[in-house]
Parts: sequence; C-alpha cells; structure tokens
Amino acid sequence: MDYSKLLNSEQYEAMLATDGPVLVSAGAGSGKTRLLTYRIAYLITEKHVPPQNILAITFTNKAANEMKERIHNVAPGGELVTVCTFHSFCARMLRTYASFVPGYKENFTIFSETDTAKIYKDVFKQLNITDETTKSNFKHNVSTIKNENMTIEEYKKVFSYDRDIVEFERFYLMYQDELKKNNAMDFDDLLVNFYKLISTNQDVLASIQNKFTYFSVDEFQDTNKLQYDIIKLLASKTRNLLIVGDEDQSIYGWRGANIDNIFNFTREFKDVKVFKLEQNYRSTKKILERANKIIKNNKNRLDKNLYTENEDGADVYYYPAMSETDEADFVVRTILSKHNEGVPYNEMAILMRLNALSRAFEEKLLAYNVPHIMYNGFKFFERAEIKNVLAYLTQIVNPDDNVSFTRIINFPKRGIGDTSIEKLNQIAISTRSSLKQVVMNYELYDLPTSLKSKLADFKKLLADLDEKINEYGMYDFFSYMIDESGIMKSFDLENEQDYERSLNINSLANSVKEFEENNDGATIVDYLQSVTLSSAMDDDDGKGVVIATVHGAKGLEFDTVFVVGCEEKIFPITRDTNDDLEEERRLMYVAITRAKKDLYLTSSDSRFMYGKREYSVKSRFLRELDLVVDRQIKHNNFSYNNQNRFGYNQNNSYNQNYSNFSNQNSNSNVNKFNYGGNMTTTLHSNNNQSFNYTFSKSTVEKKTIDFSKIKVGAKVNHPKFGDGVISEVVPNSSNHTVKIKFDVVGEKMLSLDYAPIEFKD
Repeated sequence: MDYSKLLNSEQYEAMLATDGPVLVSAGAGSGKTRLLTYRIAYLITEKHVPPQNILAITFTNKAANEMKERIHNVAPGGELVTVCTFHSFCARMLRTYASFVPGYKENFTIFSETDTAKIYKDVFKQLNITDETTKSNFKHNVSTIKNENMTIEEYKKVFSYDRDIVEFERFYLMYQDELKKNNAMDFDDLLVNFYKLISTNQDVLASIQNKFTYFSVDEFQDTNKLQYDIIKLLASKTRNLLIVGDEDQSIYGWRGANIDNIFNFTREFKDVKVFKLEQNYRSTKKILERANKIIKNNKNRLDKNLYTENEDGADVYYYPAMSETDEADFVVRTILSKHNEGVPYNEMAILMRLNALSRAFEEKLLAYNVPHIMYNGFKFFERAEIKNVLAYLTQIVNPDDNVSFTRIINFPKRGIGDTSIEKLNQIAISTRSSLKQVVMNYELYDLPTSLKSKLADFKKLLADLDEKINEYGMYDFFSYMIDESGIMKSFDLENEQDYERSLNINSLANSVKEFEENNDGATIVDYLQSVTLSSAMDDDDGKGVVIATVHGAKGLEFDTVFVVGCEEKIFPITRDTNDDLEEERRLMYVAITRAKKDLYLTSSDSRFMYGKREYSVKSRFLRELDLVVDRQIKHNNFSYNNQNRFGYNQNNSYNQNYSNFSNQNSNSNVNKFNYGGNMTTTLHSNNNQSFNYTFSKSTVEKKTIDFSKIKVGAKVNHPKFGDGVISEVVPNSSNHTVKIKFDVVGEKMLSLDYAPIEFKD
C-alpha cells in the first residue's frame, strides 16, 4: 500500500512517526480520522505490530464503530485492534482483573444516570438534605472529585473554606458506600477504580502493558485530568503514544474537559514530536478565512492556520434582523432559496448557542412546510420544563387531567415525592375524584402532617390561579402564574442548564404573547389546542433541516450553515473569566467550520426577554470576524432591571459587564430587509455615522400568484395547518404578506410568495 498517495504530506509525516510520544494538532476538517486509520494500518502492514497489541481510544461509541470498520477495510487483522472509549476500556479491564478490585465482584453493575439519581435521592433523604441548590452542588462536587482524580481528603484541603464541606464529606462517603452495597459503579467510578488498580498494583499494570504496546487517543482536547493520568500510566513503558486533538475545538470545559492536557503533554514528554494538520478538506477559502480570523484572538492555543485547496466560495453573509421573528423569517426564506437551487434540506443546519432560541425557527419552518429535525435534543414543545408549564395551563382549564396534575404537583420542587403522589392517587381512585379534587380537599383525608403542610401551600396557589384566570388577559395571566408558582426562582442561573431552561420558559411566554396578539378573543384553551395540533403536525422523515446547538453539532458538516443569535449574553454567554470567553470563542469557531459552502450569521436588534422586549447588543465575535465595521468601542454597563416581571433577580454571572458597541443603542435604526434583490442596510451610530453592509440577491423562486384572489375573506388551505380564511392583507407588502385565521391553529402571518398556500374556490 502506497501511503504517500493516500495522505497529504502533513498526514504522511505524522503517520511515519510511530515510536515515542507524538502530538498531532488536527484542525477542523483536516482528515484526522483518515490519519488515525492509516497509521494503524501502517503499524500492522509495515511495522509488523500484532494488531492485538494496539489500543485506540475514541470519545464516542459511534466514532469507535466507524474507526473499527475503516481499519478492518484497510488492514489485515484489523478487527483484532482494540478500538473503544475510555469508559468501555476501563470497564473491560476491571472485569478482567476484578479479583484485584477491593469491594467489587466481577459481575458489578454499571449504574446509569437514572440509577445514580435514585442513590442520590436516598442519601439526601437519609441526611435530611432538602435544599435544591445544595443537592445540585453536592452532585457536581462528586463528579469534580472523580474527574480531577482527587481523594475526598485532597478535596477537603482545597475547599476547606466551603461551609458545607463537613456535610458534603458525609454525603460523598455514604454515596460511595451505597454504590458498593449494590456492587455497582457509576460512570466516573469506572475511570477512578481503574486508575487505582493500575497505580497500586504493578503486576496488573505490567500485564496490561505487555498486551498493549502502541496507543492512540482521539479528541484529546476533550480529556479530563483522570483520563490523561490513565493513558500516561498505560503508555509509560513503551512511550508509543499518539494523541490527536484540536485545542481550538475544546468546548466541553463545563463537563470536565481540560484543554491544558494538550500543553501538559508537550511539557511532560520532552522528546514529543509535534505535527499540525492545517489543510482543510471541508470548507471554502472564504469560510476558513473567517474561522482563522476569530480563533487567532485566543491566546491559549498552538499557532496554526487552516488552508484549503477548495474553491474560494461565496462570501460569508451577516444579517442584522430587527426581531427574532424577522431573523427566523430571513433564515427560512434563505433555506427555501437554497433548496430551490438544489441543496437538500438535510444539508442545511441552523446552529445556536442556546436551544431556547429554537422556537421561532421551528414555527417558521413549520409555517413554510420545511421538514426539520432537532439533533441531539427535543423540539421546543417537547422539553420537560415546557411540558410542565403547559401542564399548569392544562389543569386550570381541565381539572380532571391527572397526567398534567402529576406534572405540576412537584414542579417546582415542593418535597412531594412519588410515595406521597401515590397516596393521593389511591385516594383519588377510591373516591372517584380527580387528583386536583383530592388536593383541594386534603384536610378530609388521613395524610401525614408533613404532607398536609406542603399541600396547604399548593392548594392556596391553585385556588389563586383558578380565580385570577378570570381577571387577567392570557399573557398577563401566564406572567402571573410563572411568578406566583416560583418556577423561575427555582432555577440556579449560575448553572448553564438551568439558565437555558429559564430562557425556554421566556420563549414560551413570547409564544403566548404572540398568540394573544394575533388571535383576538382567544382563550387558553385555544392556545393549548394550537400548540398541541401544531406539534402533532410537526413530523419529519429524518431528512430535514437540522436544528442543533453548537455543542450538539460538533463533528457534523453541512453545505449551508446558519449561526443565529449572535448577540452578547447569548453568543457569547457573558462569562466571568478570560478562559470562559476563550471557550465561547472556540464554540463560534466550531460553528463556523461546520459549513462547507455557505455560511450565514444573524443577530436580532431586540428579543422578547424576561417578560418584555429588550434591545440586544451585537456579539463581539461579529466584529472579530470583520462582519461589523471596526470602529471605536465604548465600555459601559449593560444590564436589565434587577427585578423583571417574572420576579427573579437578573444579577448573575451571565449578566456581568461587557463591551458594548457604540452603534448598538436603543436609537439605532436598521432598514427593513427587502428580500429578493441586492440590499444595503444602513446602521446609524450615536455620532450619526453610517456604515453600509451589502447582501447578495436572493434566488428564491417566488410562486405564481393570482393577485385577484388575495383579499380578506378568501378561503385557503395549508398542508400542515389545514383550512383557513384570510383575515388581513398587509398593505404595500413586497412579499404579499397576509394574516390567515386557520380553523385549528389560530391566526398566522405568512408570505404568499413562499408559504405553501392554495386558494379554495
């Protein structure tokens, strides 16, 4: 096999470096999997290394299976190479050497997240720990101890200032004891116990080192300290260790990944050979130019510059939308344009920093009948917090709905657990009542005093909501319900997942407001019906436009990519440290390098946030990408009111001070985008300077329309929404925008030039 013809010069040189420590800094789309595959084939065919002596570590089972197949296809005996994840390798070795693992038997169980959640719950109960923030912190700290390869004693020394350190130690030891009683390990324990095994038992380590003499680790930038310690120890005998990674794509710091592992590797192995894969096979020159521009702003990286022999390609486009609706409209119409040009829907992706932004895009894609899928996530109305909030509305209009009532009785947490709910359910069955009726009359039943105390507050809330629904309009009632129920206050806004959940509920509030504004006299029943029916219509065949977070899209590629929500507090999420900001910048780099041919970035001048419309500040990344004209930046405080209408404080780490572009103030003016021709947008700054941005002509093929039919009262049909009637024609609309009142989903504003509308005789 002539490997020199199968690899480029950089890959080929890295392949030949088989002995000793080797670091390959592999840029996005640079063919690292190809290098890893042919390097293993080279070891087998040219260096005559027995395939069973080779260990290749990957980060996902999917990547492992793909590499196994590739190696099998190019190397004889390739199926004997051990290709697996860190966790699966450690589990295999722990079972092989189970007799040397204190406290465990060979048939130990690996607990899933659901299993460990039950153990956590039991230990919290035994220690009478009820505070939700404390629970969250304790669970996080357990993972920190294990991923950082610390003992509980070492952890206590480092965090001796923590007022809960004594209680946490009790919790940690009890949690570990419960696992051992069950002859079980959690995922982190697989790594911890394997490291203990090989670091304390030289015979076991020698046995494994005699079996494996060549090692490679993919996605090394995603390793944590413990994983690095494991691979160092395994390779300490032969030192034949190849690590492949890209520090520019290290985006999992919040999950324990340690970017410093790459730099520590070059320091700890003095004779390490370093190679850079800089030729990109995925993207156009103009996309890579932007990628290089932004990532050069990071300091904590190995210097490399991606290049490609691909075509120059189209310019990178930036669209400053007026609102999130305008933003979604631009993106979906551009998708229709690209599809008309022959780009398959599944070769296009909408990427966002926070999944809370997805609702506007999901609804617009549905309105224009564009198939779409949520990648590695739930569609907006399927997310747990959204279903829970909607369950509040449902039980108010339908008190007999026990499923919805079960969702809300302990949301937010009220200390009413499964056992208590089951007691209430048994009373409901025996008395032929609904769960709500039981709660509203809880004093009549033989229940524990502690439960009655909790039900008293819940009953008061339910009675209040039942009364207020008749006093307030739909949106005002929704806001009142969120506030009084304490849902927002239950979120820890220092936690990114909770922060996203709060933004999801904020987006739901916007959905309620839009529905109320577009449907005069509509009720909550109408809104719930619209949501349910629209969600049911939102089917796909797996071949639609991909909607994903940037984290979820890592490793994927598409012909056309839209990076949306490019605003401060969203992308980047404002962080406390420079390290956090550098990770946010790496996320933008990852988003940009998912695109092969066309890349669009969008922002919105304002968004509906925290119960009201707020002006936005364009992302600093747009300026770093040269998509916003560089000009003087003034530093000032940009913050919302400390107390918003949803009733929780905005002062948290995501809302710290950050750079504010001088043109991004409440008086800035953006001309409306006239889709269908060359467009120049003029932004006016405080000193009345104008900055022009020109966008290329759209190629959307507009439908042929019988203009005589566009009038109020005209009957129409939509393939998803069904029958409807035009209730309003927007005057002087270049895209023939109309408002249509559909029989089942309420009123929708659509452009007849693009929407799949048919007129009925």
